[in-house]
Formats: sequence, C-alpha cells, structure tokens
Amino acid sequence: MAIPTSELQKINPSSLIELFELTLTESLHGADTTYRFHNGTSEVGTQDIVWDGNTYTKYPIQVEGFEYKADSSSLPRPTLRISNIFGAITTLILSANDKTPGNDLTGAKLVRIRTLVRYIDAVNFEDETNPYGTPDTAALLPTETYYLARKVKEDRDVVEFEAAASFDLATVKAPKRQCNQNLCPWIYKGAECGYSGTNYFDENDNSTIITAEDKCGKRLSSCEIRFGENAELPFGGFPSIGLFGG
Repeated sequence: MAIPTSELQKINPSSLIELFELTLTESLHGADTTYRFHNGTSEVGTQDIVWDGNTYTKYPIQVEGFEYKADSSSLPRPTLRISNIFGAITTLILSANDKTPGNDLTGAKLVRIRTLVRYIDAVNFEDETNPYGTPDTAALLPTETYYLARKVKEDRDVVEFEAAASFDLATVKAPKRQCNQNLCPWIYKGAECGYSGTNYFDENDNSTIITAEDKCGKRLSSCEIRFGENAELPFGGFPSIGLFGG
C-alpha cells in the first residue's frame, strides 16, 4: 500500500472514491460470500465501479462515524445504512438467521477502502483510459476493517447496522491468550519454545543424562537453565522478564 500523499496535498486533488466490502462466513451466516458496494457509478453508462479487478455494485449505501477523537478513549463504532430495495438485505438477514437464529448478520466483516479517482481501473472510463491519471491499485489510504455488532433498524426502505472493531465486540475478550505470571504456555521444544540444546533437565530443573527425563518445568527458572539467565528468549523477541510478567 502506498498512501498518495503528494496527490492529497494538491490544491485540487482528484475525487475520493469510497468502496465497501461485506464478507459473510458459512459458520455464522450460511455462506462464505463477499458483497462489494459503491455509492456511485462509473463514467461508462453509469455502470458499477471496478477496483483492482473486482466489481463494486452501484448501490445506495451510507457509512459514517469512522472518526477517531483525541479526547475520547472509545473506539469508533461506524453506522452502516444500506438500501433494502426489493428486500435484498432482508433476504441476507433471513439466511443468516436460518444458520444462526437471531444473528442478523452479526459478525460479518465490513472493509472500507478509499482511493482517488485517478488511480481506479481504466475500464471505468470511455475508451478504457483513465483521463485523470494512471491506475494504481497500490495507491490507497489505510484500509479499515470492522465487524457488524448489531442491527439497529430494518424496514422495507433501509437496514441500519452498528459496526465495531474486532476487539470491541461484545463476545470478544482480550487478550485471547491468557498470560500467567511465571508460567510458560508453549510446548517444550516446539516452534514457540525454540529450545534445541542437548543439555537435559527434569521438570524440577535438575540436570539429567536420561533423555526420557528431559521435561520442562514451565517456569522462568526452567528457561534460565536452558537459555542462560540473561538471554533473550525466542518468544517473538520478548525478554524473559516480560514474558513471565515479573
């Protein structure tokens, strides 16, 4: 990804294009499907927008509330309003409810993509030539990912959802891996452990020459006798004091 800083700093930059992807999963919603939307049309007979080879359907959609506020400790919870013309969104909700009763598309992934019109695919223009610049699918603002947290409103005209960051959902706990003081969670000599030495110790940290007795006590002391007291342990580069919460 290359943020088009120089273009954004111009007095008159090209127009901002905002695209949305809504991804359902089979386990929650009954199907692994991604729907792509854009609240606008291309310059070729008011067709759908194409970005990076993917078609984003022209569809009435409004999303707001992405702002991060410096004086707030809470994460943004954007609101997604999407047309329910012909009951299209209601149909998706009913399918999700068949798979998970009461789901209402909760947990569906919402991705917000933003780029400038000068970088979108040439197929969006007459003669397949972008008159505003050179298409570049790597030129875009940081992609934002959220998940639908709840359905706010549903009628025959519009369906409204509230979205949240993945770690701001009601059913998600952080951290997902519980950290306990002075207790190693890794499998001895596994990929995360990283110990491959030939010095053997039993589970009480006593030296042994019997391979079958080579067992880790899962304590800080067990690591220190194997790696050295001041060595950095191979747990993603964290030193022992940080890993074990000392």
